[in-house]
Amino acid sequence: MALSGIQIYKMLPKTNCKECGFPTCLAFAMKLAAKQVELSACPHVSEESKAQLAESSAPPVRLVTLKSNGYQAAAGNEVVLFRHEKKFFHMPGLFIRVKDDLTSEQIKAKLAPAEAYEVDYVGLELTLDGFAVESVTGDAAAFATAVQAVNAVSHRPLILMSSDPDVIAAGLAAADCEIPLICAADGDNWEAMAGLAKEHKAALVVNGRTLDELADLTEKIKATGVEDLVLNPIGDNLSQRLALSTQIRRLALKKNFRALGYPLFVAPMDGEDIAYQSILAAQGIAKYGGFVVIDYFAPELAYPLLVLRQNIYTDPQKPIQVQPGLYEINDPTPESPVLVTTNFSITYFSVANEVDGSGLPAWLLVTEAEGMSVLTAWAAGKFDAERIAKDVKRFNVADKVANKRIVLPGHTAVLSGELEEELPGWEIKVGPREAVDIPAFMKQVLA
Repeated sequence: MALSGIQIYKMLPKTNCKECGFPTCLAFAMKLAAKQVELSACPHVSEESKAQLAESSAPPVRLVTLKSNGYQAAAGNEVVLFRHEKKFFHMPGLFIRVKDDLTSEQIKAKLAPAEAYEVDYVGLELTLDGFAVESVTGDAAAFATAVQAVNAVSHRPLILMSSDPDVIAAGLAAADCEIPLICAADGDNWEAMAGLAKEHKAALVVNGRTLDELADLTEKIKATGVEDLVLNPIGDNLSQRLALSTQIRRLALKKNFRALGYPLFVAPMDGEDIAYQSILAAQGIAKYGGFVVIDYFAPELAYPLLVLRQNIYTDPQKPIQVQPGLYEINDPTPESPVLVTTNFSITYFSVANEVDGSGLPAWLLVTEAEGMSVLTAWAAGKFDAERIAKDVKRFNVADKVANKRIVLPGHTAVLSGELEEELPGWEIKVGPREAVDIPAFMKQVLA
């Protein structure tokens, strides 16, 4: 039963010490009741109160973490329906599925490119989170062999998929994974699956076509001592899946309905093609998947899904930023010019895409401007000669170039004199005001 802010306040130390980040214990209690902070933020709460408040203060969606050899994929602990209310915290894991009717060599050939896939996205390394193995043969030995083939390629977290407990048991015995995800328990096999999950300290997917069915199963399984559950609301089409997922999230957040307070599992059914699966995965990432499985790997499929996930799980109250640094475009040489911009993502992409499309080599110095665009950062005092010079030194730009030319955005021409003082020996150029004019400027002025 959820406690009110006043009820929680009565169990707090009432010292108003402010160490939790709030001016009073009452303010902290109100935030705790709204699931917007964690009880651990209060350093002085008594052990007795912790025990009483543990259930009430727990996040409405349980955190479930899969672990394997230093890798992990976590989902849950979310407290809002919409990202503009507050940042989403745990990005859904993206998994590639193989089936045990393939040979070991076929499995390795399919997964090797996915395991090696890594793409730089504005200073962030995006990769896949793990792999799923599904039994379609019903043969425990074949399933174990398939799991071993995956282990030979990757040490990332695993999802083991079968409705047969004996098959899952064989997969668990073969898996090189600290905390795998078992998929799935249903009305017929839940006792055996719960036993395996408890024995192997695994997380467990619960299948159900209705909210009542899911809630009933989670309560039964939780009573056996298995806490880490993942819900798989089965729908026959995208609309049904979306409706069930949204209802589950609402009940968990708005009604604090603990029986449905778990991350969601999203996986395609047999026969769904790559186009349908890409839509299903995108829908799952947006609403409200925790572990998302697809059958196909291709860079042109993985990249947009990973970028979509990254964008949804940024903080909406902060600008989308690029990691400050010195970026290489079109294999620059020491004679190539250095262009300067801020770390607002749209600004970065506007400049980088124009230079890249021109085929001309250049160094792009992205300066720390708290995610603001050039004019906004300049007006706020976050993009000035001192900061630019500081980043020139911080990223060792002088060591990369022989022809010390640096190009300012046209809107900040006023900084050229100050930058000359900050960077003696550098030639300061003022570039165009619009990114679209950069290629012509590079050909006509910098050539």
